Amino acid sequence: MRILIVEDEVTLNKTIAEGLQEFGYQADSSESFKDAEYYIGIRNYDLVLADWMLPDGNGIDLINVVKQKSPRTSVVIISAKDDKDSEIKALRAGADDYIKKPFDFDILVARIEARLRFGGTNVIKIDDLIIDPDEEKITYLGQEVELKGKPFEVLTHLARHSDQIVSKEQLLDAIWEEPELVTPNVIEVAINQIRQKMDKPLNISTIETVRRRGYRFCFPKKA
Repeated sequence: MRILIVEDEVTLNKTIAEGLQEFGYQADSSESFKDAEYYIGIRNYDLVLADWMLPDGNGIDLINVVKQKSPRTSVVIISAKDDKDSEIKALRAGADDYIKKPFDFDILVARIEARLRFGGTNVIKIDDLIIDPDEEKITYLGQEVELKGKPFEVLTHLARHSDQIVSKEQLLDAIWEEPELVTPNVIEVAINQIRQKMDKPLNISTIETVRRRGYRFCFPKKA
């Protein structure tokens, strides 16, 4: 599960991130509205934890950014505003939960766990192709496909952005923990494995190469 933390108080941001990582979550940190928009644009999050007040905007406006891209992504607002009207405003704006500062970290984790349980399925279903990111499982016409690791993550990311051309740089940034330490040719290797282990045996085509721009998910186009 991947969580984006949007909090401009650096110490609190770091404390939350380190705490969530101890619970097994992947946590990205942002300290501004602009940086949060960037992360939301390149990565898929199960939950966004956003402070109300940010130096260049606010968490309430960020709700719409998150939900437009991924309606199933939960948004939890954290805020020093402890009045009833502020909580109502956040929930009516689309927040899935509202947590008042200061908060107990264990309670924060419990509320996050509750939202993630309630958040629904991440399964991608396109015609007879089913991709289950949580189980790292792909089935086509009832037949399970042996595709794991980074090739699976590349395919899943492209499927989630099926209306977009995704560059190698975007794929690296979205999937690899330290993209600066790997070369872009790892994307080519992953794409080749998708085509060899999945497309060729099933006689389908899932990934289209767009010259000089990147890749696009093209299923259900026939090979």
